[in-house]
Amino acid sequence: MASNYEGYKSPLSTRYASKEMQFLFSDQNKFSTWRRLWVWLAKAESQLGLEITGAQIAEMEREITNIDFEAAAAEERLTRHDVMAHVHVFAKQCPAAAPVIHLGATSCYVGDNTDLIVLRDALKLLLPRVASVIARLSQFAQSYKDQPTLGFTHLQPAQLTTVGKRACLWIQDLLMDERALNRCLEDLRFRGVKGTTGTQASFLQLFEGDGEKVKKLDQLVTELAGFKKAYAVTGQTYSRKVDVEIVAALSSLGTSIHKMCSDLRILASRKELEEPFESTQIGSSAMAYKRNPMRSERCCALARHLITLFSSAANTHATQWLERTLDDSANRRLTLSESFLAADAALLTLLNISQGLVVYPKVIEKHIAQELPFMSTENIIMAMVKAGGDRQVCHEKIRVLSQEAGAQVKQHGKDNDLVDRVRKDPYFSPILEQLDTILDAKTFTGRASDQVGEFVAEEVQPVLARYAEALKTVQDVKLNI
Repeated sequence: MASNYEGYKSPLSTRYASKEMQFLFSDQNKFSTWRRLWVWLAKAESQLGLEITGAQIAEMEREITNIDFEAAAAEERLTRHDVMAHVHVFAKQCPAAAPVIHLGATSCYVGDNTDLIVLRDALKLLLPRVASVIARLSQFAQSYKDQPTLGFTHLQPAQLTTVGKRACLWIQDLLMDERALNRCLEDLRFRGVKGTTGTQASFLQLFEGDGEKVKKLDQLVTELAGFKKAYAVTGQTYSRKVDVEIVAALSSLGTSIHKMCSDLRILASRKELEEPFESTQIGSSAMAYKRNPMRSERCCALARHLITLFSSAANTHATQWLERTLDDSANRRLTLSESFLAADAALLTLLNISQGLVVYPKVIEKHIAQELPFMSTENIIMAMVKAGGDRQVCHEKIRVLSQEAGAQVKQHGKDNDLVDRVRKDPYFSPILEQLDTILDAKTFTGRASDQVGEFVAEEVQPVLARYAEALKTVQDVKLNI
């Protein structure tokens, strides 16, 4: 049993990513898809007149998922070629079909087309997850659209905003990610049947120079694989620019997740907002009272890894010489899988967070009370002017009182007592009855509340409408670890 723990295992598969995403990048899915591609190729070639029988195709179809991984590994040790190893194993399982398996194809027929199928399916898995997070955050934004809170610029208290309006900033980033990922899905094409350097020469020979049949073959296999179009031109591989665009969108998603979860960590440190915290959860091995934002920290950690993967995809594309070089292979095995697994893991954690955010209004109000008196000075001046006061005199009065109150806060660690000083100064007696209204935090949030409603209705709901069916089945996410 100890041997099970003596080899490296990716934390993405043992701790973080979903079973569904792990399956897409599994050997079972990969090599079964290779076999499906051989079946689709044989079906299309048969339809276009090559001597391939229905019995041969049926034999292959029966063995699509029945893969002898040990036999394939043994073959690969001998041949040093993964595709030919699986051709040999498949041929032994399908002796009648052996002569037509992989007929006219190159390794990238199965390798690249499988990658494109997996990328398509992985994007389809991720997009509803993004929509689910957007939906939950939209509910949160609307629930707290009227809750004033300190806004921050330069990480210093600034003009008030609302808790809901701040959440809309996170949602807006995620909407951009949904758009980018959806575009990747819509733009994605099939490599199709292109041959060794993309010229389709081997297939032209198979069909005795009939170029129209070769074009039809490409079209038929593309349709069997569930794609509407194939790339018009390829080298031996589809352009690795496709990988760059997809990983770029995933890395960009990583920046959104990192930004939002960094905000949550800052707010948690101020005790204004917390992520879910389970009754048996331990925040610290030493400090029993702690409620560390471990989910947000996990999201940031995964997002950082996701962001760095873009450079691998970009450099791989940049160094593909002429029709292709094989130095892309090992890199892509890591980059493509880890990009999607990391994005999947981060999104699942983020969904768990967004399903259980806890707001502490009393703490928020306390923090506002510490800063609002300074922010309200201009409003006090305006009220005094309306009551007949001289602006310059009032400004000087407020300046002096503000300095005195600031000293109490900074030098003595006391509460901000500017309002008490204003109330005690006879100069401000004309506006004392208005002071509570002047200091009402909700009057300092501008159109924040209205912006939330408008944003959700105009920007969010049209996007969520496309995922209506998927959102019906979303359940609360429980993190195993």
